[in-house]
Amino acid sequence: MSAPPPHREPPHTGDPSAETIAVYDAAGNPVGAAERATVYRDGLWHASAGVLLRSGDGERVYVHRRTHTKLVFASMHDCLAGGVVAPGEAPRETALRELAEELGVTPNPGDVSPEPLATVSWDGEWAGRPMRCHLFAYESRYDGPVRHQPDEIAAGWWWTDAELLARLADPDWPFVPDTRLLITDLLVGARSAADDGTRP
Repeated sequence: MSAPPPHREPPHTGDPSAETIAVYDAAGNPVGAAERATVYRDGLWHASAGVLLRSGDGERVYVHRRTHTKLVFASMHDCLAGGVVAPGEAPRETALRELAEELGVTPNPGDVSPEPLATVSWDGEWAGRPMRCHLFAYESRYDGPVRHQPDEIAAGWWWTDAELLARLADPDWPFVPDTRLLITDLLVGARSAADDGTRP
C-alpha cells in the first residue's frame, strides 16, 4: 500500500446537502440520482460503502469519531471510512475514494478486498425521518500514517477487535447504527458474541 498522498479536498465541495448521489431501489439496483438533501428528506434508498482499515498484522482496526458538522450521525463513532455512492460509481470505487478522502490512505487496488466482507440493507430512521441505505463493507491492511480530513473526522485511534466490541457493548456509546449491523461479519469474536446473546 502506498503512503498517504498530500491532503486533498473531497471531489464534492460546497454544501454537502446539495451533492448529487445515486438513488437505488429496495432490491439494491441503482435507478437514478438526486440531491443528498432530497434523499434524506424523502427516505429514498441509496448506497454507502466503506473500508475497515486493519493494521498489517490484522490485530487492530482504525476507529474514528465523526465531526459534529456531519449531515448524519454527527459526532458518532465508526470503524468504516466510507460514504455515499455517487451516480455511476460502483460501491468498491466509493470505498476506495472515501478511504483516501477521510483517512488519507491510498491503497494499491489489490490491497482492498475485491468483494465486500459484509453487506446489509438498512431500513432505519435518523432525526425522525426514514433512512434507507444499502451498505457495503470492504477491508484493507495498512501500517502507515493516517491523515484525517478535518471536516469529516474529529479524532481516530487503533483498537483491537476486543476493545471495540467492549465499547459496543455499552448501548450509550454513540456508534453509527448502520455499521453496527455489520459488526458480526467484520470483527473477530463478534459472531460468538451474537451466538451467546451478547451481540453489541
